[in-house]
Amino acid sequence: MRLQSDVHSRGTHHIGSFDGKEIRMGKPTGFLEYERKEAKAVSPKERIKNFNEFHTPLTREEQQRQGARCMDCGVPFCQFGMNIKGMTSGCPLNNLVPEWNDLVYHGNWEQAYLRLHKTSNFPEFTCRVCPALCEKACTCGLNGEPVSTKANEMAIIEYAYANGLAGPKPPKTRTGKKVAVVGSGPAGLAVADQLNMRGHLVTVFERHDRIGGLLRYGIPNMKLEKQIIDRKLAVMEAEGVTFVTNADIGKDAKSKKLLEGVDAVVLACGASHPRDIQAPGRDAAGIYFAVDFLTSTTKSLLDNGLKEGTFISAKGKDVIVIGGGDTGNDCVGTCIRHGCKSITQLEMMPKAPDERAENNPWPQWPMVCKTDYGQEEAIAVFGHDPRIYTTTVKEFIKDKKGNLTKVVLTSLESQVDEKTGRRMMVPVEGSEREIQADLVLIAAGFLGSQSYVADAFGVQLNARTNVDTEPGSYRTSVDKVFTAGDMHRGQSLVVWAIREGREVARAVDKSLMGYSNLA
Repeated sequence: MRLQSDVHSRGTHHIGSFDGKEIRMGKPTGFLEYERKEAKAVSPKERIKNFNEFHTPLTREEQQRQGARCMDCGVPFCQFGMNIKGMTSGCPLNNLVPEWNDLVYHGNWEQAYLRLHKTSNFPEFTCRVCPALCEKACTCGLNGEPVSTKANEMAIIEYAYANGLAGPKPPKTRTGKKVAVVGSGPAGLAVADQLNMRGHLVTVFERHDRIGGLLRYGIPNMKLEKQIIDRKLAVMEAEGVTFVTNADIGKDAKSKKLLEGVDAVVLACGASHPRDIQAPGRDAAGIYFAVDFLTSTTKSLLDNGLKEGTFISAKGKDVIVIGGGDTGNDCVGTCIRHGCKSITQLEMMPKAPDERAENNPWPQWPMVCKTDYGQEEAIAVFGHDPRIYTTTVKEFIKDKKGNLTKVVLTSLESQVDEKTGRRMMVPVEGSEREIQADLVLIAAGFLGSQSYVADAFGVQLNARTNVDTEPGSYRTSVDKVFTAGDMHRGQSLVVWAIREGREVARAVDKSLMGYSNLA
């Protein structure tokens, strides 16, 4: 679309103009000629035999046809991430989706990569773990199937690695400015990547034994194989970024000493304080937070190939997962791979409709029921959907040794609070029932950041226990200290963390240099 010579050579159609420039589309009728086609998934009963990614990509030719489905619509909602009624619609990174979709169609993979990389530091991550906000806002999806943008993104970045386009590109000059980044999740890595590209000397500190934060230990292997992370980290190291592991800043390192040795610090430690379930018997053995369960599996898998006794195991156990979100689904898929005896997933809210409701029109995020990979696998193995809606735990029952044996469930219903006027889910009297449980995994979300890092640097927290900044700012109450990602905005998506990492990098750069040329 932007490369006239390439576009003209393939015979395109004039579809309008903007600022005196012709706008062209290689295949204006592609969305009418080609049906949406996605990468084929390995069957549930086969893929649960390992922790590998389980989709077979389309051929390059098939992917080009999918690129042709992009309409180059007048208002590409796909690339304009915005909040509509509290939900994100479109890409928060403002990825130039129509441009690189068109370039994919024309087979101009190098330029497609350059346009993708212009706005996204880590397409190899988002093409695997992002819920495809761009596709939910795709104009094709208004009256049909959206463009397979997420799959196109993966095809572009994997082509780039295979053909030497995504290799190290160290900055030509250095500014001499030093920046410390605390936390190596998507936000921390994004700010490090941007500031290093600008020429600053960046050191990333990670409290765990491996770099990656949420990407490493919070997301299971079958969604994001860890060699994908290592591949990008190798590029960043070659470009000059320094990584330090087993550095728990705020506990085993002096924050004041760190501040004295650098020109700026960025806190990007995530929202790692899990929400608990307050019920009698909570102290029973066999109850874990989902993040600890998932971390133990991934760490064991990386350390020793999942050697028995080195992780929290669900093998042969009756498992209850409390929480119906992505993390809860990841727990379901992981437990099935362990070989659990049974799996039940509790969801406090009612089941969403199977199709969009009239009050949920495009381009709003579709509030519809989603059956994810873990639930698909549970259905294949146990013959039924593991989810029970409008239900929560009333009591954990333990034996004389303190081990969890059963859980008392109670149904919930929606009622209006007379004092606040807000709707709340409240227990239904007389709905209690018991079910067997050896293992309970709490996937009820996160309350905010863990406070000890903030305390160590003396930065203020807001009412949600996130690091406080002025609206639209990433600067904290302490000089030279900035924040970004979930530690700043609360629990959110990887793509939002990358967005904030890029924006805080620009803020830091401007504070150090007086201006910034970072995008």
